[in-house]
Amino acid sequence: MPKKVREFDVIVVGSGPGGEGAAMQARKQGLRVLVIEKQPFVGGGCTHTGTIPSKSLRYSAYKILALRADPLLHLEQQNFTFEALLHQARDIIGQQVKLRNSHYMRNDVEVLHGEAQFVDPHTLLVQQNEQSELVRAEVIVLATGSRPYRLPNVNYQHPCVFDSDTILSLRSNPRVVTVFGAGVVGCEYTSIFRSLGKKVNLINTRAQLLSFLDTEIIDALSYHLRDSGVLIRNQESFSHLETRGQEVVLHLASGKQIHSDIILFASGRIGNTEALHLDTIGIKVNDWGQLLVNTHFQTEIPHIYAVGDVVGFPALASSAYDQGRFAIGHFLDPECDHRLVANIPVGIYTIPEISCIGKTEAELTQAKIPYEIGHTSFKQLARAQITGETIGMLKLLFHPETLELLGVHCFGQHAAEIIHIGQAILTQKNGGNTIRYFTDTTFNYPTMAEAYRVAALNGLNRLHMQRKASEVREEKVEVEIREEKPEESELHPQEDTP
Repeated sequence: MPKKVREFDVIVVGSGPGGEGAAMQARKQGLRVLVIEKQPFVGGGCTHTGTIPSKSLRYSAYKILALRADPLLHLEQQNFTFEALLHQARDIIGQQVKLRNSHYMRNDVEVLHGEAQFVDPHTLLVQQNEQSELVRAEVIVLATGSRPYRLPNVNYQHPCVFDSDTILSLRSNPRVVTVFGAGVVGCEYTSIFRSLGKKVNLINTRAQLLSFLDTEIIDALSYHLRDSGVLIRNQESFSHLETRGQEVVLHLASGKQIHSDIILFASGRIGNTEALHLDTIGIKVNDWGQLLVNTHFQTEIPHIYAVGDVVGFPALASSAYDQGRFAIGHFLDPECDHRLVANIPVGIYTIPEISCIGKTEAELTQAKIPYEIGHTSFKQLARAQITGETIGMLKLLFHPETLELLGVHCFGQHAAEIIHIGQAILTQKNGGNTIRYFTDTTFNYPTMAEAYRVAALNGLNRLHMQRKASEVREEKVEVEIREEKPEESELHPQEDTP
């Protein structure tokens, strides 16, 4: 073990969004920063195996779907392979790596490539091939990310068996694909393969897809996947996998056998923590290899922070970057009253895509919060009719008395973009978070953003009709009471005078 120890103010382990956010925030405050990245390139799983490649693939698949649907182009018989889509994804990954590198260089942040492990709570040993180096810092931020969870007794080395990382190495052109696991990753890759014309079996271990979403969105996604030809099997569980040459057979606990050319396992993700040797400093992880942190993203050792996928939910690139920035902010000023925003938009890049922010109907009902709904279908919008992207809807949940916006749920193309209009209003203070903004503001026409105005008017009209009906009922009751009330002479009859 080397005896010389290099000193820094901040050491960040991992160069994904969380690590980059922490490193840049620390450097902007004049701190000496070291980033340790075990891979030869910066960017983490987000850039190389997760967000960037999968969303690039999804966009290419969507373009193919749109071209095939265009009657002017006649591309119904054109064959596109998954490998062909990967070429564009690799180009985008290269651009992202170059961009990330430039950020570190411009901000004078040292990047050390190697695998880190704890020697003591302030010191890390970084192993680089045959060489090693000791580094030490006052504060350490762990942003090591996650990797696909692998089921036991499955041979992931078989050429027909993949997880969400290794699927990027697919070179064959399968005709039938089975996706086991119907979480976000499973649903996104199901959409990609189906858009390429593959037969897809989606095996879900739960009763419905993406149960954390609003029920109407879940129903819409299920309907459109099935309508496109995807076979969804809910409430199934894994028994074992049989490989037969160039075919795989998935055996389910229910007795079903699913035959396919390849199988993609999307059974959740596990935190990258084993190599850190956390046991040497007394930090524990949960069953999914994730670190437990407080509201400030501190682990059991206060000067060691953890951010991003390694701490679990929400496991979004956007939230990870902000978590990294916040962790450094807390380190610099533990008394700061800054908090990460509670309402983080969720973007799911299925085809069509999904995005939401705020409360669902089920959450509002459980919390006994009254609400009304404003709704519009994309097919009612001129922009959607022009582009042919008429599948989808926007749903606003708002308080019937204050008109406060409580939740926004969108299904359809560009959902992850237009959700930010709702996000801006949802987070306003001092009464500025009502749906009146959408009815009192002029939107460009024709645009998809106009869906907010239409949905808000729909909700207000529904509220007006309910109140009008209530007033009519009250008037009717008053009339009935007057008709039943006896005359004064009947209440106090006069006696006959002699």
